Amino acid sequence: MTLSAAEKLRRFYDQFSGEDNVLIVINADPDAIASAMAVKRLLWRKVSGVTISNINIIKRPDNIAMIRLLGVELVPIKDIVKDRFTRFVIVDSQPDHNEIFTEYPPDVVIDHHPETDVHANFSDIRPKYGATASIMTEYIRAAKIKPSAKLSTGLFHAIKTDTCNFERQTLTEDVRAFQFLYRYANIHLARKIEQSEIRLDFLKYFKSALENRRMRKGKIFAHLGTVVNPDVCVLIADFFMKINSANWSIVSGLYNKKLVLVFRNDGLRKDAGKVAKLSFGSGGGHKSMARAEIPFTDLKEVVDYKDEKKLLRWIINKIEKKAGKK
Repeated sequence: MTLSAAEKLRRFYDQFSGEDNVLIVINADPDAIASAMAVKRLLWRKVSGVTISNINIIKRPDNIAMIRLLGVELVPIKDIVKDRFTRFVIVDSQPDHNEIFTEYPPDVVIDHHPETDVHANFSDIRPKYGATASIMTEYIRAAKIKPSAKLSTGLFHAIKTDTCNFERQTLTEDVRAFQFLYRYANIHLARKIEQSEIRLDFLKYFKSALENRRMRKGKIFAHLGTVVNPDVCVLIADFFMKINSANWSIVSGLYNKKLVLVFRNDGLRKDAGKVAKLSFGSGGGHKSMARAEIPFTDLKEVVDYKDEKKLLRWIINKIEKKAGKK
């Protein structure tokens, strides 16, 4: 039985009482940040307090700009005293997505990624939606809340980002949410956030990627070596998809004792999540975008990850052999 938005909202509210101190735990990106903002607004004056905590280090310039311009208060997970909270919420992720999440067993999970083994008193997981922000907009509307300009702008930006301006998988519901938010969002603020993508020190990685790229049957590969932030792999993978002859881009880098691989494709009869899983036995994502991470300890047995040319050849061979036609 499909529940109405009003019924889902009621069940969501049933998880909380006025004495609760709520912690929203996120892997901060635009969709997670905006969705957490929406949960905080929904719980305003209904609980004792709401704190949003990020498990990741936020370095992407657009994410930093979003947090600053929208006035989002985030507390790094390392500064959280767990015993101070009585309820835990995860948005735009699920407990299996990161081991840190398992330390905060959620009472509520709201997400749009493919469902994993979720144990929560209330979960609302809709993999066909383009963004969790679209789901949260439905909750805001069901609660008859007129969203502030900052909340609307955050949700608006999140939907644009996660659907890649509606070029990725979306539903009519995503479009409806976007149209609703457009009435209240500050478009100039949204544009400022979008344009804050690249840090000056990222340019050296673009230079390296352009000089060392490899092309195989419509697939562009690039290995960046050690990166200051894995988000630069995302920026370059997206950048390579602008090339008219590219239908795949796979960009990798070394970060925090792991090999990070970012996958992008044109979405035509391809599945980036399956390619990541088949090629490297880990990772996942959507049809047109995915990510895999391999610890150095696992790489030592199969390839010299310190030799960038050998590592790139190994990556290319793994993908071409295991999932070249996916």
